[in-house]
Amino acid sequence: MNERFSFEILATCPETGARAGELTTPHGIVRTPVFMPVGTQATVKAMTVRELEEIEAQIILGNTYHLYLRPGADLIAEAGGLHRFMGWTRPILTDSGGFQVFSLARLNKITDEGVRCRSHIDGSPHTMSPEWAMDVQQKLGGDVAMCFDQCTTWPTTREEAERALERTTLWARRSKNAHSRIDQTLFGIVQGSTFDDLRLRSARELAELDFAGYGIGGLSVGEPHEDMYRILDLLHPVMPPEKPRYLMGVGYPPNIVEGIARGVDMFDCVLPTRNGRNGTLFTSFGRVNIKAQKYERDFSPLDPECDCYLCRNFTRAYLRHLYRCGEILAARLCTWHNLRFTIRLAERAREAILAGEYPRFTERFRDAFQDEYGRSGGRK
Repeated sequence: MNERFSFEILATCPETGARAGELTTPHGIVRTPVFMPVGTQATVKAMTVRELEEIEAQIILGNTYHLYLRPGADLIAEAGGLHRFMGWTRPILTDSGGFQVFSLARLNKITDEGVRCRSHIDGSPHTMSPEWAMDVQQKLGGDVAMCFDQCTTWPTTREEAERALERTTLWARRSKNAHSRIDQTLFGIVQGSTFDDLRLRSARELAELDFAGYGIGGLSVGEPHEDMYRILDLLHPVMPPEKPRYLMGVGYPPNIVEGIARGVDMFDCVLPTRNGRNGTLFTSFGRVNIKAQKYERDFSPLDPECDCYLCRNFTRAYLRHLYRCGEILAARLCTWHNLRFTIRLAERAREAILAGEYPRFTERFRDAFQDEYGRSGGRK
């Protein structure tokens, strides 16, 4: 990392790979493990900046692809960068847009040079490449930028996964060469799907490029939990131990707890906000569908162990009433709760690591967290 960035590991768990650390950026220190709310279009859906500060969000994520399309990177740069544009003074990580290019856009052609695609909004043509991703992210001005990579679906063939890995390494080199903003650091992204040897190859090739940190992409895309955990176990001893590790697109609470146990420092996902808008809530005892009739006369708080605004002031019955009436407040309160729960989960994990009690923390979590598929190891 350059002099404006540093990462320090303060404690490790000898029984697991869990780490507690501090990532220093120009906009503040991020205490890890950390969950990052997703602010796709320069806003975390249903939340104001003041509310994000109240739930103690340390760092949020902005999406390069969406912001490039609307309102445009040049306009955001003219406004003074993404921090000033959205009124957020704490750190920001911007993803490269690679996942959205492959999941949302209508692709025309993928080559080693880049991607030709059409916007999911209006069908307009665009050419995207590592140089494009660096140019846009540098104009956005986030603290952490991500290399342009090629995502694969799951399941995928070994041949497809290997080709995507090769492009990801090629594009990582080009991303590093194109990145020049000194108040922004750059992370590489490990790919390789669920093929052990490809994951190891990707991790080693990217480690040779000496990025400031490393994302782990291509997981939480439909594969069984066991495959995710196996890949994380595989990567833990080969990824540079002194660099932060970011498990991309993961926000299901059991995955966070298990990811931390395997050395992951950073997480992001739309799951807490999306589930909240749809009435599915995370609690200390598992998932709750607040629209269920059994909550009609339930005048208890949603989660007595939660310190969020919803749980301190309202009942399950009131929340169900709001949903049945189609009130916007229902989505706002549930989003507020899910984000605070997920952020607090990472905070509690950090506290347990620092206290030398992470194995006990994970055991208690696994025993308590239930959902409609069984205990915390169940499928999503």
